Amino acid sequence: MSALTTPVGLVPGVGRPAARALAAQGVHTVGDLAGRDWPDLAQLHGVGPAAGRRLQAVLAEHGATMQDPPAPQTRRDVVTRGATGTGASDLKTHATAADPAEYVAGLEPRRRRDGEALLEIFGAATGASATMWGPSMIGYGEVHYRYASGREGETFQLGFSPRRGELALYGLQGFPRSEELLARLGKHRRGAGCVWVRSLAAIDPGTLRELVEHAWAQGPDSTDRPGSAAP
Repeated sequence: MSALTTPVGLVPGVGRPAARALAAQGVHTVGDLAGRDWPDLAQLHGVGPAAGRRLQAVLAEHGATMQDPPAPQTRRDVVTRGATGTGASDLKTHATAADPAEYVAGLEPRRRRDGEALLEIFGAATGASATMWGPSMIGYGEVHYRYASGREGETFQLGFSPRRGELALYGLQGFPRSEELLARLGKHRRGAGCVWVRSLAAIDPGTLRELVEHAWAQGPDSTDRPGSAAP
């Protein structure tokens, strides 16, 4: 069965009320929408713009269209300061009641030294208390994110994880002076949402503190920037 012969009610995102209302107008399959006037159909009870966009997208994939179709919705990632208590049900990483200092104290000697130094640098630069997120990430501040896909959740604004292989530093990219400061930081590599360093001995701690201060002051209320993805 091709997409154009698919019953309207089987298109993901088109609810039963919309399917019933369209059927009453003789629209049973996606193909039946070709050439129909969208503003008229949009007046039907249960037929909203979201359903219209999904149906128009299927038509467009097969070279067909409604008349005066609904405009596609442009979405972007949005990150805002503060927690809302809303998130996807399958999220596994959450803030915990564990003590970050106790966690760091239990690490092997090399990572314990780096972890203690990072606690001091991030704490002084942000003025915020450290919180454990999941078993190994230490975060400062809380933010709510909503991706263009609609998936949302909460995480920390800035933070780090003193992993055995490399230190992960979160939330430091994508701000006005990020590139300048990272160029001065020392040996590191960059991931989608974090900066990786082998050890603090390989970077300049003063530059790191300045980088943390800058990212904290800029805040998370910035969209479409590298590194905005949640850890």
